[in-house]
Amino acid sequence: MALELRHLRYLLAVAEHANFTRAAEALHISQPTLSQQVKQLERALRVQLLDRSGRTVRLTDAGEAYVHHARRALRDLAAGERAVLDVQDLSRGTLRLAATPTFTAYLIGPLVADFHTGHPGITLEVREMTQDRMESALLDDTLDLGIAFSGPHRPGITGDTLFTETLGLVVGDAHPHAGRRDPLPVGDLHDSRTALLSSDFVTRRHIDEYCAAHRVRPRVDIEANSVGALVEIVRRTALATVLPDAIAREHPDLHPVPLVPALPARTVTLLRRDTAYRSAAARVFTDLTTRWARSQG
Repeated sequence: MALELRHLRYLLAVAEHANFTRAAEALHISQPTLSQQVKQLERALRVQLLDRSGRTVRLTDAGEAYVHHARRALRDLAAGERAVLDVQDLSRGTLRLAATPTFTAYLIGPLVADFHTGHPGITLEVREMTQDRMESALLDDTLDLGIAFSGPHRPGITGDTLFTETLGLVVGDAHPHAGRRDPLPVGDLHDSRTALLSSDFVTRRHIDEYCAAHRVRPRVDIEANSVGALVEIVRRTALATVLPDAIAREHPDLHPVPLVPALPARTVTLLRRDTAYRSAAARVFTDLTTRWARSQG
């Protein structure tokens, strides 16, 4: 029997879902058809790839080894298809882009607007996700580029420096420090009521490290996984938050409060997989982003 791409895709689906029924539903085929196709693959390879004896289906040792190469083969084939379809004049194509939450609030808008205006034939897929998920997606070749922070990064990920982002304490009109001009000692943050990003985001870990270094522990009344939500919460309550200065400048009813010492700045980078095929769209977006960063100083 000649192996076909569907055999690889079917095996990977079963490995992902650990269940033939759920894998068949995801593939939109019948469960008996899926089971038959996987058995054909095992007969062709003369080895058992799946252990079907337990409640869940799991890969055998041979299956683990084979799936590693199958994933890479399908990823390389997909990259080859994109290379064939890549049009150097940018009249058509797709660019898959991701950013961490703070960047969707002030950076993605102008960058995407400039890119779309110049190249309306390119379809942009824009997603918001944590940096850990972003690097995994880049390695799995489900993303072309990601906007996040400097390393250390996972092996196989490289980053091009864009600019330095500064963070600061931000309050709304109802906060006692609204309009304050003189710096606030970091010790005054102890037990202060705040709304912050949830702990799975790099920005939150950056804030927690700063507070731990200065032995202060703010009271976190609200956690959110959206910068937009934090902005609206702080505007309407007496809670404080920490946001990039660029976001605070865009909202006249938000008030930056200088801290002493200031929160450490962070380096923003454009991430990609080392060995990834770089389409014309990816190259142009990289150049556009670099120029935008330089124009912002």
